[in-house]
Amino acid sequence: MAYTFYGLDHVQLAAPEGCETEARNFFNNLLGWTEIPKPEALKKRGGVWFQCGIHQVHIGVQMDFVPAVKAHPAFHVQNLDELREQLQQNNIQIIDDEARAPEGVRRFYVNDPFGNRLEFLEWLSS
Repeated sequence: MAYTFYGLDHVQLAAPEGCETEARNFFNNLLGWTEIPKPEALKKRGGVWFQCGIHQVHIGVQMDFVPAVKAHPAFHVQNLDELREQLQQNNIQIIDDEARAPEGVRRFYVNDPFGNRLEFLEWLSS
């Protein structure tokens, strides 16, 4: 084959029109992700972009928005318990699923402010 995949560049999550303030509060203020500027040509579409580790998460406006309740991105986290505490202190509901996690992985789910499912996981060292 003449082509090569390098992996993910970004994940796009949908949100309703007018989502920007709430997205900034959750993804930037609560999770600590850095907001990155959208290209000038895309600003008129609304939404907001964030840097998460080496990847980007784009929150895009979708007309007739319906949250993704099953499909979800999974974010690899160091110090998962600290993230859990931060979320709980901010009244974010944690959904545990330890029984189904592969061996050596701890994880939980939350819903973003728009109802999209997000997974946070930590690989345990052997």
